[in-house]
Amino acid sequence: MALMLVATIAGCARVSESRLNPFNWFGRSQKAEVTSTGPVATDPRRLVAEVISLRVEKVPGGAIINATGLPPRQGFYDGELILASSAEGVLTYEFRVSSPDFQTRVGSQQSREVIVGAFVSDKVLETVRQIRVQGATNALVVKR
Repeated sequence: MALMLVATIAGCARVSESRLNPFNWFGRSQKAEVTSTGPVATDPRRLVAEVISLRVEKVPGGAIINATGLPPRQGFYDGELILASSAEGVLTYEFRVSSPDFQTRVGSQQSREVIVGAFVSDKVLETVRQIRVQGATNALVVKR
């Protein structure tokens, strides 16, 4: 009985470091340089000023990419993650938002935040090692 308990506990150490552990699936976001992907055709929305958080959550059939952006003032809407490129195991998304047609207050950071998400299937994620979300002034990256 004691031998089985020791073997089970020893096996837990390996699972905690493996890809089977959902907490190791994608790491925490890290700051990255903004790279030029060229304009996304026919999208009149602008890049959000700053990407302030990025996380990837595993769900049945794939993952949901959640990003929070910070525009320069209140009233920005219609946020979306637009796939800009998918090369060499890196998915690069642009965080795009529509600006209000009239002048608005700057307001607090919390009142300006725009939160968006995008679903990515397991099939697409098979070859992905890095997910990158870009804004106008910065980018955040999560890696496997």
